[in-house]
Amino acid sequence: MKLWTVLIAGLLCSSAVIAQNDSSSSANPDTIKVGNFVIVKKKSNTTTTVDINNEHTVININSPFYSSHKKRKNSNISTNWWIFDLGFTNVRDNTNYTAAQSIGYLTTVHGSPVTQNSFALNTGKSSNVNIWLFMQKLNISKHVLNLKYGFGLEMYNFRYDHNLSYRSDPVAHVFNDTIGFSKDKLYAGYLTIPVMLNFNTAPHNRNGFSVSAGVSAGYLVGDHGKQISGERGKQKYHGDLGLQPWRLAAITELGLGPIRLYGSYSFNALHKETTGVDQFPYAIGIRFSNW
Repeated sequence: MKLWTVLIAGLLCSSAVIAQNDSSSSANPDTIKVGNFVIVKKKSNTTTTVDINNEHTVININSPFYSSHKKRKNSNISTNWWIFDLGFTNVRDNTNYTAAQSIGYLTTVHGSPVTQNSFALNTGKSSNVNIWLFMQKLNISKHVLNLKYGFGLEMYNFRYDHNLSYRSDPVAHVFNDTIGFSKDKLYAGYLTIPVMLNFNTAPHNRNGFSVSAGVSAGYLVGDHGKQISGERGKQKYHGDLGLQPWRLAAITELGLGPIRLYGSYSFNALHKETTGVDQFPYAIGIRFSNW
């Protein structure tokens, strides 16, 4: 009889302890014990964090260190320094050579008049290299629509297939030379300010698609003709070669992830109106830029 009394008393005590534990769990529903780990779920107004405590070691799972879905925060103005372009250039030639030859800039030497064929370019070696000191992007609307602008140096190298020579003495003129050149090019460099509207489909992701379009204005800061031949060696010809001092162009840029492509088309001719040569340069290439 005493044995049964002890057993019944033990069962009643166990039930009371279990009931007390259940009451404690319901009073603290955010605490769960799994083995040696105690998981505590803490709620705030904006975030939910989970702390795992194992022998006084606490890990915040929702901290930025452990988050695999962080959003890239964009500033309203961002600057990209030292951008580099590498591309090819060519010209659209609208010259009326019959009328231009009567002006005097196109000079006939040894019975060889300058024609459209004289200006034919080696397209594989005619290059456009640009170095932009900086470009900035100004947020207009939710970082999807932005204003892009910058400052840099555009450099054009027109490589001729034939023996075309530029001279500035006594006045600017071009003519078909009497010798062959291993290199025959015209260089033109412009200090340029580009301004574009940029549309970015994924402003918080560097791997999204973006497109920019606008205009650029450039001022001619350097031009020369360079020729290399066995007879004359390497020669450069500076001075007034008859090029237009200002350049206004339409520009565009396409971006897909880390890849950037650019293009430009000149609104005004490469040469001065007084020369009669009506050629419009354009270029396309790759842009090495962070955005």
